[in-house]
Amino acid sequence: MARDLVFEIGTEELPANYIPDTVRQLREKAEEKFSAYKLAHEGIEIYATPRRLILFVRVLVEKQEDYVVTTKGPARKSAFDENGDPTRALKGFLKGQQASLEDVEIRELNGAEYVYVDKKVSGKPTDELLKEILPDIIKTLGFPKSMRWGDHDLRFARPIRWLLVLYGDQTIPFHMENITASNYTYGHRFLSGGRLTITNADEFFAALKQAHVIYDQEERRQIILEGAKKLAESVGGSLVYDEELLSEVTYIVEYPTPLMGSFDEEFLALPTEAVITPMKEHQRYFPVVDGKGKLLPHFVTVRNGGSDYIDEVRKGNERVLRARLKDADFFYREDKKFPLEHYVDKLKNVLFQAELGSLYDKTQRIIGICDFICGQLDLSKSETDIVKRAAYLCKADLVTQMVNEFDELQGIMGMYYASESGEKPEVACAIGGQYKPAFAGDELPQTLAGRILSAADKIDTVAGCFSKGLEPTGSQDPYGLRRSVIGIINLMCSGLDVDLNGILDSSLSNFTDKAEEKEDVKLKLINFIKQRYKGILVDEGIRYDVADAVLDGWIGHLPDIRKRTASLMKWLDNDEIGMILTTFKRVSNLAKFAESDVIKPEIFTEDAEKAMFDCYVKVRDGVNAEVSTGNYDKALAMIKELYKPLNRFFDEVMVMSEDRDLKDNRLALLQSIQDMMMHIANFSLISY
Repeated sequence: MARDLVFEIGTEELPANYIPDTVRQLREKAEEKFSAYKLAHEGIEIYATPRRLILFVRVLVEKQEDYVVTTKGPARKSAFDENGDPTRALKGFLKGQQASLEDVEIRELNGAEYVYVDKKVSGKPTDELLKEILPDIIKTLGFPKSMRWGDHDLRFARPIRWLLVLYGDQTIPFHMENITASNYTYGHRFLSGGRLTITNADEFFAALKQAHVIYDQEERRQIILEGAKKLAESVGGSLVYDEELLSEVTYIVEYPTPLMGSFDEEFLALPTEAVITPMKEHQRYFPVVDGKGKLLPHFVTVRNGGSDYIDEVRKGNERVLRARLKDADFFYREDKKFPLEHYVDKLKNVLFQAELGSLYDKTQRIIGICDFICGQLDLSKSETDIVKRAAYLCKADLVTQMVNEFDELQGIMGMYYASESGEKPEVACAIGGQYKPAFAGDELPQTLAGRILSAADKIDTVAGCFSKGLEPTGSQDPYGLRRSVIGIINLMCSGLDVDLNGILDSSLSNFTDKAEEKEDVKLKLINFIKQRYKGILVDEGIRYDVADAVLDGWIGHLPDIRKRTASLMKWLDNDEIGMILTTFKRVSNLAKFAESDVIKPEIFTEDAEKAMFDCYVKVRDGVNAEVSTGNYDKALAMIKELYKPLNRFFDEVMVMSEDRDLKDNRLALLQSIQDMMMHIANFSLISY
């Protein structure tokens, strides 16, 4: 009879940001294990709190399915002699498999015949297999950082304190380090009375609830969200919704009770972000705003417990926030005693990176890159002056007291201090947007000046790190270069259409004056950008091979890449495309042997090659014209006209002629065709 399985891993408090991925891993690994062991069930559910991970398997069968193990033996010609009798090789194989000659079957593999033996194996009882499966699941869970405790070898996110395994009413004991799986658990750390003994899997979840543990993360999330919204409405406001904050709070409590707190209205005179940041980033509070989005002097927090003594809890949270806001108010007033420009010189004393100089050095490089981009975009002097002024001031807030205390406010405080200092609104806005986009899906800076500044900052960081050999390795990316490159791509594809090669040349000149060294670094950097861009394109629905084909060539203007992939995807939706690509790949394969692309029409001898040349010249001129205007749909339609002349050419012309001049001329024609097609993509990389 099938029974439910409950497996609980009890731990010290897990970091909230570890838990969502751990839930995903636990589900995937459990599904994989039960499938591999052929243990049927009616569904897997995963629950998580700060102190426990729970695997619940519904209606898990009591016995593994019987299965067949197939073993390949020697080749048939080695297994039997000329009389058809078994050889020593076959006898040895059968002995090892505990099989007889009657069990042998001959099957073909890769054109050769082999001996096979199928052995039926009776399934094992589930309770025996769980002693293998469950420890393996624990060992294979991965975390950003793992730890060992005591003198044990097991690594986990936090020390494991208990393990509960109940298969129906049966406890499944197994050992891990100094812990033996049992049938007891613990409730809420403060609201329950210690160890709870569970006699049956059916009782487990009810017992946890009785012990003040809301084990279902979705239920906790709804309790927090609905309660917080009602509290915000009770003061005539609405909750500032933040999915990341809600997720974090969900995973730092086991028994949530939302409560409302307040702070002095005088702190509303601070910049809004200076109030919200201590609330959200430091205290995990939800801000409350009125109907116009203006901050109200209230917040919602969540207690890990019930409503007893809730007023004392509220007062404690209010005291903590008041202290934070008083600090912010003091720093804000002190910082404003000087204009933002006053802080620029202090950047000379702050190291950006040991091999890349100070923040002042970085500022000067950013100004230069901004100037180059403004020239590429043909901006007016007044527009360029705004960008360069924003670049000059962009890092100044990093040495203010406010940003030193609340580093999440970098750029934002620079924007406020720039406004307070009388800088133009466009300058202040650009400073405020310089770090955007900070992550995948983040919004871009609102203004062109902000986008130029953001791109220049990121380009300087990436180019500087690559020039000093600080590029990412494996999963290690201490300078956030992958994120920076994704930001550069998104910025350049959103109205900042400039020549990437030119910008990289200009930026890398800040770090080396050796032409060969600069080219080597640029090649590495371009390949790195291509890898990130490929990921973006694939996420947008572009085929991986199409992305590879387009990115294989020149990538000077990044928006152009996206246009080419979109056109190529449409062009490939054609019944004849397989034959066309086969022909184009033949062009690529032969073009590799060309030593020149100089065509001499006068020495063509065959009508097919003359016709091919005439078609190439016509298509080349049309393709170049359409490519220059970015009309890749038309350019691809023209390239398709090469298909029939190429087929005739390959049918009637011996490309690799014994006559050296003829061979070189024909290869030059194919090389020229390949070069023309490379304006769009390397067609030889496209699958069909």
